[in-house]
Amino acid sequence: MKLPTKLLEDAVNEISKLPGIGKKTALRLSLFLLKKEKDFTQNLSKSIIDLKEKTQYCDVCHMMCENDECSCKKNSPFTNKEILCVVEDTPDVLAIQNTNHYNGLFHVIGGLISPIDGIGPEELNISTLIKRVQENEIREIIFALSPTLDGDTTAFYISKKLSKFNIKITTISRGIPIGGEIEYADEVTLGRSISSRINYNLKNE
Repeated sequence: MKLPTKLLEDAVNEISKLPGIGKKTALRLSLFLLKKEKDFTQNLSKSIIDLKEKTQYCDVCHMMCENDECSCKKNSPFTNKEILCVVEDTPDVLAIQNTNHYNGLFHVIGGLISPIDGIGPEELNISTLIKRVQENEIREIIFALSPTLDGDTTAFYISKKLSKFNIKITTISRGIPIGGEIEYADEVTLGRSISSRINYNLKNE
């Protein structure tokens, strides 16, 4: 792609590093920003820098938060604190919340166990999950992990760790296609898979 200036080329190269953005889309966005007022681009730049520098992650549930004010630490009468949904990352939390089919707590483990990628249990937020179960009156754990080999491996490992506790362990029903990802599932399918969740049978693994 030939561009008239090095400045435009640099902008296109950086914007095209965003997921789902190709060179042509990056060029359109760069030209759009170039035509906007200076205040617009400055505000956009500031919001991105603030997002990066000021975003924190809760030391309890590992969701992103601001000023350490996480919803999991608030006593909301609308939250069922006896149910804990285990997810891979923040986008999965947002997807499940948008279904309006779940009003419990969340725990973000920050990835999936993947020996091929060198990711073991110690790299994930599993120890804090066990601690939450130990210290709180959690009656049910819901696995809302992507139905992949890594997702199943992670669920199996965590269920083994939780087997000593007297809690119910369930998993969302297989309305999500095998190999699919939670964050990309449509709200209706995801909502139904949560509402019709099934018992997680460790013996059959």
